[in-house]
Amino acid sequence: MSLAPRAVLVHRTTEYEELVARHGTHGQAAFFLSSRGRDIEEVAERHRRARRALAEVTAAVPLNWRRALLERADLDRFLFAPEDVIVVVGQDGLVANAAKYLDGQPVIGIDTDPGRNPGVLVRHRPRDAAALLASAGGAADELTMVEAVTDDTQRLVALNEIYLGAPGHQTARYRLGLDGDRGVVEAQASSGVLVGTGTGATGWLRSVWQERGGTLPLPAPTEDRLLWFVREAWPSPATGTSLVGGGLTASAALTLTVESDRLIAFGDGIESDALQLTWGQTVRVGVCGRRLRLVG
Repeated sequence: MSLAPRAVLVHRTTEYEELVARHGTHGQAAFFLSSRGRDIEEVAERHRRARRALAEVTAAVPLNWRRALLERADLDRFLFAPEDVIVVVGQDGLVANAAKYLDGQPVIGIDTDPGRNPGVLVRHRPRDAAALLASAGGAADELTMVEAVTDDTQRLVALNEIYLGAPGHQTARYRLGLDGDRGVVEAQASSGVLVGTGTGATGWLRSVWQERGGTLPLPAPTEDRLLWFVREAWPSPATGTSLVGGGLTASAALTLTVESDRLIAFGDGIESDALQLTWGQTVRVGVCGRRLRLVG
C-alpha cells in the first residue's frame, strides 16, 4: 500500500523573530531599531504577512496528506522522501536553499511578500496553494543545476552557482583547465571562480556577466549550459589571465587543481556548507544530472 503524499512546508525565521530573539522583547527590539532611525512596525508587518501566508498554505494541504513543517536551518538534517511535495513559503533564495537536498520531488514556490521578492522561483500566491498541490504530480519546469565533484568523491550541488576560492576572500591559487582544450591548463591567482546556471543568471552570476560587458549569451534556466568567470585574475610571471570566462555544455567540465593550503567550494551563498579543498586536490565543475522540478 503506497503512502499518502507528504507536504513539506519550508519556511525561514523572519527578521522580526531574529530581532526579538536577539534583544529579548518586542519593546527592546523596537528601541534598538528606533535608535538607528528605523521603525519596527515595518519589520513586524512583514513578519505578520509571512505567518499569514504560512497558515493559509498549511490549511490548503489536503486532509488525507501527511505534512511536515521545516525551518531553513534544519534542511541539512531532514530526510526527504520520494513521495514528498515541497512547498517553499518565502523568498526566491529559500527555493535555492532547499534544491540541493532534493532529487526529483516537485517544488511549489509561494511568495509571502509580492513586490519585494523578484518572484523568479516563488511564482505563486498563498491562495493558489490548494490547486497547485492537487496538480503537483503534473508538468513542471526542469531547472538546470550545477555540481562540483572532487577527486575524493565529495560532491556539492547548487541551483544558482558554485563559488570556488579562498575562505575570507583572500587570493586563491590554483591551476585551471577545460575539458576538450587539448589538456591546456593555466596557473592563476584570483579572487575565485564562479560557475552558474540560467537560474543563477538572475543574481550573482548576472552581476559578474554585466561587469564583463555581457558578450556571452546567458543560459535559460532549463538549458543544459553554464557560464563561468574568474574573478579578478592577477597576471604575474607565474600566473596568467587567458582563461577568465566562458560557457560549459552538458558534456564539458571546468577542472581546478588547488595550489593553496586551503580553498573552499560552496553553493548558493551558503559558505557554512562548503567543500574543503587542500593542496593538490582536483575538483570538476559542470552541469548536474539532477534537475529541480519547479511547478508552474
